[in-house]
Amino acid sequence: MSSLPFPVRVAAGLVVTAVEEVQALPRTIVGLPITAVSTVLQLSMRAQQVVTELAIKGDTALEGGRPVEDAPSWARFDDDVDTARPVSTPTRPSLEQAATNGHARPTGPGAPAVGKPERTASVTPDALPGYETLTIAQLRARLRTLSVEQLTELLAWESAHADRPPFVTMLTNRIATVTAEQ
Repeated sequence: MSSLPFPVRVAAGLVVTAVEEVQALPRTIVGLPITAVSTVLQLSMRAQQVVTELAIKGDTALEGGRPVEDAPSWARFDDDVDTARPVSTPTRPSLEQAATNGHARPTGPGAPAVGKPERTASVTPDALPGYETLTIAQLRARLRTLSVEQLTELLAWESAHADRPPFVTMLTNRIATVTAEQ
């Protein structure tokens, strides 16, 4: 053990620490701007939190025992029905319009039959087995591999069964795109 007095040993430790810090100064200076900005941001965030806490306490104190409205008059929710004006449903193109992209279909003895899609008891369309369980993203991933006939079959099945607007729109758009590319 050292026989030097405690204050002398502490002073020597301070000198060694000061020398180490001076040697590390070049590395410290490089990170100093980042450290300063980070500290300022932390302090400003904490100040904002304190101010917000004070505002909440002030609101609570000023409101006293005043009851809070369950549904303010200005709030509108999806399940609210406005009886003043009727709700209009957007119109979709017919199956023929979607399949032909607005162009006239060929007519005559060799032309394909045109008509309203029949409602069938089929659980899944033949064009894409498992279609009824697909999500919109899964359908989007498979669309590029399908022909116009398969897409038309899926659209007819969708219209006759689930009639989900995002699926109908996606199929209609894909039919129009493939038809335009031909």
